[in-house]
Amino acid sequence: MNKTLRRAVIAGNWKMNKTPAEAKALVEAIRPLVKDAGCTVLVCTPFVDLAAALQAAEGSNIEVGAQNCHFEASGAFTGEISAPMLTSMGIRTVILGHSERRQYFGETDQTVNLRLKAALAAGMQVILCVGEKLEEREEGITGEIVSMQVKIALQGVSKEEMARVIIAYEPVWAIGTGKTATSAQANEVCHEIREVVAGLYDRATADGLTIQYGGSMNAKNAAELLAQPDVDGGLIGGASLKAEDFAVIVKAATEG
Repeated sequence: MNKTLRRAVIAGNWKMNKTPAEAKALVEAIRPLVKDAGCTVLVCTPFVDLAAALQAAEGSNIEVGAQNCHFEASGAFTGEISAPMLTSMGIRTVILGHSERRQYFGETDQTVNLRLKAALAAGMQVILCVGEKLEEREEGITGEIVSMQVKIALQGVSKEEMARVIIAYEPVWAIGTGKTATSAQANEVCHEIREVVAGLYDRATADGLTIQYGGSMNAKNAAELLAQPDVDGGLIGGASLKAEDFAVIVKAATEG
């Protein structure tokens, strides 16, 4: 991390876990453990948990985000949630382009771009997820895949709007598998992402961009990963469902 240039962000992605009552209990457990955090602390919950999480986080340094939003403000899109719906209840951050959304629900680079622009237009901050599959890494095309994902997702996004974009590098082969990119591998791709953004915009925009690592970061490996110069935080899956483990990661980001 380089906190002189950009902020560190630790975001929990709860995925499809926790009822509203359980969400309230988890946020309340996290609160005292992260109250002195020297980084942004965010929990991204299922839609049904947002109200409970917001209530439990009120008055604390914990921010609450969503896990997805549609690219239209309203319409015949059964089961979807729009960015204006989220902002109306006080949600300011949304994860977009997560590999599970791409894998299971047919999202593409193009629809991720539409969602990202819709969220930004609504005034939201976006955590944009990019990352390669195992076969793509083995074929030596990680850089090309991630670069393409970043370039397509950011089409039509202004330099000013980039101040509300965080990019999360999540190698698909390391999500929920227990496998983790080495700290050197993680930093290498995060650095490549920063160079792509520098080419699309300018060096100042790239240097100010928070880039998270999102592939099985946990309490044991967080400090090593966060010590890398281009890794500015984490998008945390399983470890974010355990208050103590999540707090260890926040502490690593605070001390890094």
